[in-house]
This record gives sequence, C-alpha cells and structure tokens, in this order.
Amino acid sequence: MPQSEYLTGTRFSSTGLAIVRLMTHAAVGLLIRRRRGLARRSQMDLAHEIGISPRHLSFVELGKSKPSAGLLLTIARHLDVPLRERNDWLLAAGYAPRYPETSLTEPALVRVRRSLQLLLDAHDPFPAAVIDRTWSVQLTNQAARQLVSDIPADVRGVPTNIFRTALHPAGLAPRTRNFAQWSAYLLWQLDRAVARSQDPTLATLAHEIATWPAIPERQAWGHLSAEEGDDPVVPWRLEAGGQELSLITTMSTFGTPMDVTLSELSIELFFPADEATENALRRHAHTGSW
Repeated sequence: MPQSEYLTGTRFSSTGLAIVRLMTHAAVGLLIRRRRGLARRSQMDLAHEIGISPRHLSFVELGKSKPSAGLLLTIARHLDVPLRERNDWLLAAGYAPRYPETSLTEPALVRVRRSLQLLLDAHDPFPAAVIDRTWSVQLTNQAARQLVSDIPADVRGVPTNIFRTALHPAGLAPRTRNFAQWSAYLLWQLDRAVARSQDPTLATLAHEIATWPAIPERQAWGHLSAEEGDDPVVPWRLEAGGQELSLITTMSTFGTPMDVTLSELSIELFFPADEATENALRRHAHTGSW
C-alpha cells in the first residue's frame, strides 16, 4: 500500500501530497506577485533589496520553490504588507500565523484601550477618534460624538464609518462647505485603503459610495487631489449651528505593532484651523450651544 497521510481531514497518497504542496507553493507565489505588482516593484529590484537572487524570487513566485517563513516575512516587510496579509501568506505556504488578532475589548488590550481613550478625552473639546482599517470608529470622544449626533445610524453605519458619515448625502456632505476639496482627500484615502487591505467589505462600500451624488467616477479616485487654495493644510470646512468650523486633521499609528488589531488602528485628531473655530468648539463644550 502506498504511503498516505491525513491533511485537513482528507487522506492523500504521496503523489497527492506532492500536488498539494505544489499548489500551496503556487498559492503563496501568486500572493507575493500580486502584492509586488501593487507596489510596482520589479523582481530584480526586490530580490536585490532583500538579498536573494532574482532567479530564487522568480521560483518562489512560480511555485517552484517553497520559501521559508523567514523569507516570506522579509519579502512582506519590504513590500509593506499589512500584518493580516502576512498571516495569509504564512498559511498559504503551510506555516502557522505569526501575528495574533486581539479584540480591543479583550483583557490583553485593556491597558492599550484605556490609554487610547485617555488620549481622545484629553483632546476634547476638539474631535478625535480611533479608526480601524475600514475607517470604522472604534473609540471616540465627546466632541466627535456631538458632531454626528443628529445623523441617523443607518447613514453613519454600525459602527460609525468615517467615509459613510462624511460622504453620504444624508450625512455631513451637505454641511461640508468645501465638499469637492474634502471629498477628494477622502476618496483618495478610500482608494488607497481598498488597494492596501483588499477587504471585500471596504470594496463594497466604495462601490456604494460611487453611486452617491457629487462623487466622481470610481476610476478617478486614485488621481484626485485636494491641493487647491492657499491653505497650508487642507481644511475641513463644516457648518455647525449656523456657523462654519474650519478643522485640520492629523493621523497617527502605533510604531511597532505586533498584533493585527493594533496594526490596523489609526488615531485621527482634529484641530481648529482658526481662532473662531477654537472659540466655537470650546463654547459648545461648555454651554452645549454654538
């Protein structure tokens, strides 16, 4: 009787196992080639950068050579592959995932969650939020909640999504005085997020947003630019309580995340772009009125 083994609950002959291994090698090779194409890197350039021969990299991409886990992670690092996708590469090559994915509500991240909330609360009376890879809000402060308090949940999404809230015709879009400029910034970010994450939920949202009024064709998003006007930083000009607020935004991430959840979080802090906006936000926080 030929030698046989069990793999994921299915019995394979030695010939069958060889085919499975070849398919596994090919699968991870395709993932590497697709990501290299998105990064617009040549085989020769990438191979020389990571210290292997172009022939070796070619064999890996064609499924003729099985890469070690270390080589996979080196390639992923040089292509700036997200941790979630690095786990996918490892699984496709037959290795165990390297990076855990921990919910912000789990005990292991309680201290991180508490620190993030302290940062957001300290930023009051200016809006701030922690968002994930789909730009859905995971944590927020009082000022941010007040800005969207009158927008229905079915418009914002559950959890609240920045793209939906800012671009939906029943969201903040009608209140955004410089919508063409601000939407160009957001749509360019959304286009990048879809390409980087390859997340089907985010891709579906992008297709939905493309059908909304005043939104350019989907193919144009990657070429949009918000660089108009004389402002040193692109502002978000938002009507609130009959007056215009002018806000600028900063984004920050964890420097050395080793957890998928933390690697996908960004902290967005809004600051007043002028004195009138600062006074209005402070007054609203104190009195509840604009």
